[in-house]
Amino acid sequence: MSKKIIHKSKKNLQVQKPAKRKIYLIILAVILVIVIAVFFIFPEFINKGEKDPEYMFRKDGILTFYDSTNVIKTKSEIQIADNEFEEELGLMYRKQMDENKGMLFVFPKPIIQTFWMRNTFIPLDMIFVNPDKIIVTIQKNTKILSDSTYSSTAPAQYVIEVDAGFCDRHNIKVGDKVSWIRTQSNPD
Repeated sequence: MSKKIIHKSKKNLQVQKPAKRKIYLIILAVILVIVIAVFFIFPEFINKGEKDPEYMFRKDGILTFYDSTNVIKTKSEIQIADNEFEEELGLMYRKQMDENKGMLFVFPKPIIQTFWMRNTFIPLDMIFVNPDKIIVTIQKNTKILSDSTYSSTAPAQYVIEVDAGFCDRHNIKVGDKVSWIRTQSNPD
């Protein structure tokens, strides 16, 4: 009689081992699905150790601001964004910008221009300029790291981005004029 009991116990053990293995595999699969889902839902975990690229200022020219009677208000060093890559990149990923520096965007024709602040870490004043180089719109102190849009109120062919507060500090207003000259780029 004890032989049968032992024999039954061995059978039960053999039946239990595959059942336990199946449960472990199901648990492992569920954990794996959860981990993969977390990485898709929260992709910032994937790039945690990587830094966003930071681009440095490149002096391409000098931009001058004038009042409506052609009296100079101030001058700024500018980086000129005149190709698709630089227009899309703009001032994204930059952590700071000096007081008298900015970026000039040059577009092929005047339209209502719309910009956003995605991946932009510094607040800006955006100055929209028509083909006659007259300021038509100023958007002051834009919100950083935002998909909110900032648009011109009239067709603009040029857009100037400067440090937030620049327009107030230099009394830059709608109706003022701008001009610029391209200089040799710095070897930075």
